[in-house]
Amino acid sequence: MATTVQSPKPETVRPAPRTSSGNGGGGTLIPATGDLRAVKKYSPPPASTGIWVALASITMTFLAFTSALIVRQGGATDWHHLTLPRVLYFNTLILLASSVTLEIGRRHVRNFMTGKRMVANPSRWLYVSLGLGLIFVAGQFSAWLQLRAQGLYIATNPNASFFYVLTVAHALHVFGGLGGLTRVIHKLKNSTLRKSTLDATSHYWHFMDGLWVYLLWLLWARL
Repeated sequence: MATTVQSPKPETVRPAPRTSSGNGGGGTLIPATGDLRAVKKYSPPPASTGIWVALASITMTFLAFTSALIVRQGGATDWHHLTLPRVLYFNTLILLASSVTLEIGRRHVRNFMTGKRMVANPSRWLYVSLGLGLIFVAGQFSAWLQLRAQGLYIATNPNASFFYVLTVAHALHVFGGLGGLTRVIHKLKNSTLRKSTLDATSHYWHFMDGLWVYLLWLLWARL
């Protein structure tokens, strides 16, 4: 009489329980050490991310202006040479100086925030940068008045049009930087300033500095 041997039932392997990630209920991988911080992605501060997006947008805008200027000049019969007001070179020195004072101020503020060195008035150099920025804008306004005194308005000829468009657009962005500096000083006084905000404002201001040097060269070479 034959004996029937029953094969053992295969063991059922249950999947490991999922843990909620908090982002829609999906599963997450837990490292062997149990330290969830090991799988978290680094998230930069919003100020750091936003400033690079803003600078990229500004770069694209002025590249479009540059392209329009080159195309307009290439097919123009009414293009006349424009002598740049000398005050623009003085304004350039002022703006370069403001970047230097801002960098000095940033180091003083960071030392003050980290406690590495006692600083009696950490916002002093920030005020200097703010003042130099205002002088730069006043100098640009003086350049516009000089052109108007020569009878050159925004619609006089293509050269004057591009001069006004480029310099006014840059000055408006400089006003944005002045607002950022004012905000940094205000937050520093209230002890609510973050390093990311200070660095983002500094990056923006230095970018405005470099952008103006480029625009001055463009105006000198093309107008």
